[in-house]
Amino acid sequence: MDLPPASSNAKDSAPVKVTDPARAAAFFKESVAIMARLRAPGGCPWDREQSFDSIRKYTLEEAYEVFDAIERRDFAHLPEELGDLLLQVLFYAEMAANEGHFTIADVLDALNRKLVRRHPHVFGDEASRAAGNKARVDANVEGSAAAVLRNWEEIKAAEALNAGDAPSAQRPPASRLDSVLRALPALTEAAKLGGKAQKSGFDWPSWRELMPKVTEETAELKAEAESDDTARGPAIEAELGDLLFTVVNLGRHLGVDAEMALRNCNLRFRQRFREMERTATGPLEELSPTELEALWEQAKRKLAVDATASQARKQAQP
Repeated sequence: MDLPPASSNAKDSAPVKVTDPARAAAFFKESVAIMARLRAPGGCPWDREQSFDSIRKYTLEEAYEVFDAIERRDFAHLPEELGDLLLQVLFYAEMAANEGHFTIADVLDALNRKLVRRHPHVFGDEASRAAGNKARVDANVEGSAAAVLRNWEEIKAAEALNAGDAPSAQRPPASRLDSVLRALPALTEAAKLGGKAQKSGFDWPSWRELMPKVTEETAELKAEAESDDTARGPAIEAELGDLLFTVVNLGRHLGVDAEMALRNCNLRFRQRFREMERTATGPLEELSPTELEALWEQAKRKLAVDATASQARKQAQP
């Protein structure tokens, strides 16, 4: 397939790139055709034998690889990772088409209608309603992101209430918590559950009331851990879960995303441990606990100094 050449209206030194819709559409058309060829008779044996269940694990893996590239600001490889994630969408759509459910065109149509429907402040009330919006919202958000989010949630809620209009649609959730997906990472799920419960008035008033709860859950975990019961494993798991749930919602009250907080903590641990390995005079396993602790503290101080210097350089840049 012949594709249109890359084009740019900006100078080479310009920091902003503008997407050429025609070129992007041509590439997307080619990707759809390639996926169809892989799944067709005479195509790739591996691709042809895959199912929704067999490739779903790759979807999560590819999503995390995109996340990792973003965190590392690896823009050189981010297009490839995003392409791998897009491949998952194409794969699911082609399998669905093979089984007579829907096609990639239906996926794009649903996405486009949703974007128009939930952005009346951009496309106008008439276009939003034509795309299926049945909520009464004020499209005049006056540049307020908070107003946009309020409208988004109201439109989304109206969609759920009217989901029964479509024969194949599922019924609205029986519980407010049913809208929180079980497939989410556990920390994210916990925060969303707490946020949903808050809307029903079931929540701690503030982070201050949560601090004693953290102490309480820690004591309960300690009591189970110190128990002589040989079958205490499930009880310890339950108490640890309670503690984690409480800490996640403490973060929610403090405006901290627990998933991001833990990811950043993991990154700091990696950096500090790598610094310990770099500065140790021998293998870490041959050092005493006191020596390891000294290396750890030294690594923390060095990395803190490096971070401060890096921040100062960034602030000094014009």
